[in-house]
Amino acid sequence: MKRIPICISILGLLALMAGAAGFDTGHAGGTDLVSMLVGNLGVTEKQAKGGSGALFQNAKDKLSPDDFQKVSATVPEMDDYLASAPAAKESGGALGKLSSLGGGAGKVGSMAGLTNSFSQLGMDSGMLSKFIPVVLQYVQSKGGDSTAGLLKGLWQ
Repeated sequence: MKRIPICISILGLLALMAGAAGFDTGHAGGTDLVSMLVGNLGVTEKQAKGGSGALFQNAKDKLSPDDFQKVSATVPEMDDYLASAPAAKESGGALGKLSSLGGGAGKVGSMAGLTNSFSQLGMDSGMLSKFIPVVLQYVQSKGGDSTAGLLKGLWQ
């Protein structure tokens, strides 16, 4: 009968070690996006929600309505994220005009708009490149490779 307390002790020790190593011992795919961003990047909840909202607004603007619906269906609080995105400022000059062009020029202009949104949230342009993989990982965990692929085409 001493096996049960030993097994419980071993399981407790393993859980403690996993927590100390930084592994998420929560439900797979059950962690919300804001918590992932705050935990992994050290941003505030407002920055996490607003930055995600800016990325999702970019996707809404660039994807077809059907494709964005696929993404939206995988993100339970999509409306909250979109509402938290900073209001888009008019981008003047050459970069602002690039977003209306197709191909690579459009992507550069689109990224300039995202950088502007991140700046409004008090984050530098380097944080954008840190957000994208976390958001993609989240969307992939919820909607699979095809849904995440829609966003990868925009952001990478």
